[in-house]
Amino acid sequence: MGFREMSAWVMAVLMAALGLFYLANVSSGTQALGEVAPPDIRLISVATVLLVVGAVLAHIVAAAASPEDANAPEDERDKLVVWRAGNVSGWVLGSGVFVGLWHFYFQGNGNIMFHILVMSLIVSQLTASLLEAYYYRRGL
Repeated sequence: MGFREMSAWVMAVLMAALGLFYLANVSSGTQALGEVAPPDIRLISVATVLLVVGAVLAHIVAAAASPEDANAPEDERDKLVVWRAGNVSGWVLGSGVFVGLWHFYFQGNGNIMFHILVMSLIVSQLTASLLEAYYYRRGL
């Protein structure tokens, strides 16, 4: 497995863990309050720091496992893989934003809209990472 495929798998696992962490915290806050939990800058900050630290450490390990691939420039195949995965990921993000905005239009709850948009970002990045790994594995 090459560095870029390992990187895609690492980011997929990190984004899935981040999504579950965020969802669990919002769910527990919602249950404790009896209504949808408002946006929490501490939760967003902790999630962001955990993601960055996890990504840096995992990429250091991946680069050490495959140093020749880590330093290789991006070729045409790599660009195509990232482009195709990013295209689908953009549609996922756009759909989530659309759902969040329509939900706000009909329900008027900004807290739910905020959480829908954050989860759309997470699911979009997870989609991009999984598709990159799939395309590399498939030999695109």
